[in-house]
Amino acid sequence: MTHLEDRLTSALSDYPVEPAPDLFERVVDGIAADRARRRAVARWSTVAVAVVVLAVTAVLTLTPRVNGALAMPWWILEVATNLALVAIALWLGPFIKRFGRAYAADVFHDNPLTGKSYIVLTDIVYYLIFAAYILFTLRVGPEPTWALTQPITDVTAGQVKFELERIGGILLIIGILHGLNIVLMPVLGRLFSLNRRLPVP
Repeated sequence: MTHLEDRLTSALSDYPVEPAPDLFERVVDGIAADRARRRAVARWSTVAVAVVVLAVTAVLTLTPRVNGALAMPWWILEVATNLALVAIALWLGPFIKRFGRAYAADVFHDNPLTGKSYIVLTDIVYYLIFAAYILFTLRVGPEPTWALTQPITDVTAGQVKFELERIGGILLIIGILHGLNIVLMPVLGRLFSLNRRLPVP
């Protein structure tokens, strides 16, 4: 063996690594947590599918028909879109944050309390931005650009396009905010770490 290999062998033999006494318990807990997580995902997926099926069934059965075509009042689609925006804001944000907790813990390992406060503050900012977006795009009356004929009483292709753009807009905002957070969090964590290490005059 080379000199480097001899030194590595000597160092490893002088300081043997013993497994943690609670290693088996932690592995069992991890397996149980993973099983519970899969059950929760399956349960929420089933609930989501049931809600979609129920909504589609309600639309097809309760919406009046004119000459065989659905004639849904415009405000029903507006209310449904607002509910969808609120559901996306309340579900997608925490869902993404659940996968970013380990990332935040690594970034703020020198300042765990600061990291927790940072995450709480960013959540507040996110929900304020989501609420502002929903209120800015809310419509209490049909837009003249939704159809060529006036007055507008039923859902038109223009309104459908507008509501789809609203849903795409909130998804874009969520993606941009979390992308900026991923980029800025290491910088802030480094600044906080340096601030703690600097000597006090």
